[in-house]
Amino acid sequence: MSEVAGRPTDRVRLRPAEYADVDVFLLQQQDPEANRRANSTALSPSDFLAHWRDRILDDDAVHARTVLADEQIAGYIVAWWKDTRRCVGYWMGREFWGSGIGTEALGQFLGLEPVRPLFADTDIDNAASRRLLERCGFRLIETHSRPSVEYQVFMLE
Repeated sequence: MSEVAGRPTDRVRLRPAEYADVDVFLLQQQDPEANRRANSTALSPSDFLAHWRDRILDDDAVHARTVLADEQIAGYIVAWWKDTRRCVGYWMGREFWGSGIGTEALGQFLGLEPVRPLFADTDIDNAASRRLLERCGFRLIETHSRPSVEYQVFMLE
């Protein structure tokens, strides 16, 4: 059995996201440090729950998976269409950072998501997210600057 950051990789698994998972996702997305790294603002509980209900779980074009580490909800990975691009995004709870769980989970997810090319973006200052994407085969294709954010777009062919 191979190991990622000292953890056996069979401890990480994906399953379809469920409504019951959203309460944990809500707590994870309220973490101030996670939002600082993502250069995002936490949604209100009602907005977050509506987003997951209306735009993720009830949309057949969205591929959403809950990441489990040792059977605990570590976060989620989602693929969706944005115009003509298939995009992927992820969020991991802080207690799961730096352990290889995100890399293992995204690697598994990419085996399930058939569409290529696949796009992902990250804040230019989020080195951990950038490294995760690169370890999974994504390459930098664009950098965008807006008044409040500078971000990089990655593509997996």
